[in-house]
Amino acid sequence: MENPWSMPKALEQSWLDTLIDLQLNRYPDSVAIELVQRLRAVMEIPDESAIMLGNGSDELIQAILMAIAGNGRTVLAPAPSFVMYEVLARACRLSYVGVPLRQNFTLDMPAMRRAINTHQPAVIFLASPNNPTGTVYQQAEIEEILNLAPGLVVVDEAYHPFVRPESESVIARLADNPDLIVMRTLSKVGLAGIRLGLIAGHADWISELDKLRLPYNINKLTQATASFALDHWQVFQDQIGEICRERDRVYASLSSIEGIEAWPSDANFILFRISDDGATAIHAQLQARGILIKCLHRAGSAMENCLRVTVGRPVENDAFLKELSELLLR
Repeated sequence: MENPWSMPKALEQSWLDTLIDLQLNRYPDSVAIELVQRLRAVMEIPDESAIMLGNGSDELIQAILMAIAGNGRTVLAPAPSFVMYEVLARACRLSYVGVPLRQNFTLDMPAMRRAINTHQPAVIFLASPNNPTGTVYQQAEIEEILNLAPGLVVVDEAYHPFVRPESESVIARLADNPDLIVMRTLSKVGLAGIRLGLIAGHADWISELDKLRLPYNINKLTQATASFALDHWQVFQDQIGEICRERDRVYASLSSIEGIEAWPSDANFILFRISDDGATAIHAQLQARGILIKCLHRAGSAMENCLRVTVGRPVENDAFLKELSELLLR
């Protein structure tokens, strides 16, 4: 789920100029103070909230799980959701509970209430918009989960920049919820190659999590590139706007194709289902034609016969829709 556009040519030389004077024989700023300040301003993170940077979101998820790991402790998340919550929870020898979403991929709040009461999770992960469904959870639902949760609640807003019309970020709730952590990343907006994620939360929590952060985890090239990008943030915002317009066009086209059920998305991808048990075959045939999308099919699961396509450039989206339509007409 990458941004299909690279940095505009008009900016490339200016970006390279910022790298020329970096002393690569010296260690980077261990806490990236300048970059943290820029991220705080651009993402409107409250001054009273602390920030910790990670080598992508995965490192931050791992740090959270390592911090709360202990005998009998449980991690809880809606299902399906980002696979690394479960992978890293099990790697940390934690129990993992996935609470099935409704058929339309919204939260099943009665089921969430029962699961929280039964399992008393040490941490709850909520990806909003959710991966792989593209669903945004309601603010009232998140608020209720915050009130019910006996431990941490981590709201993963990796895809929040693609929400249209723009909705309020849970970042605004940080000051009133000491057990809330919000996670963001620059990967989806056009900087996947520099691997930069962040979490924001109460200073006491971030201080403890920071003890598990490896020294110098954010290198100089990443710090300089991210700072440059944040200085030119409108360029990336414009690209996001184009992705959202293309997303809506692709969704409309998919919805009009017989044999496909597509779901509205607030992310930069679209989840859809192929009828007649054809997802695996269609995925392989698309790949043979040079089009790679994600096969999520698992028999008997909520993702049965489901595929997920990342929104690309218009020419890429047109090629995908053309090839898919031709395959389904066979």
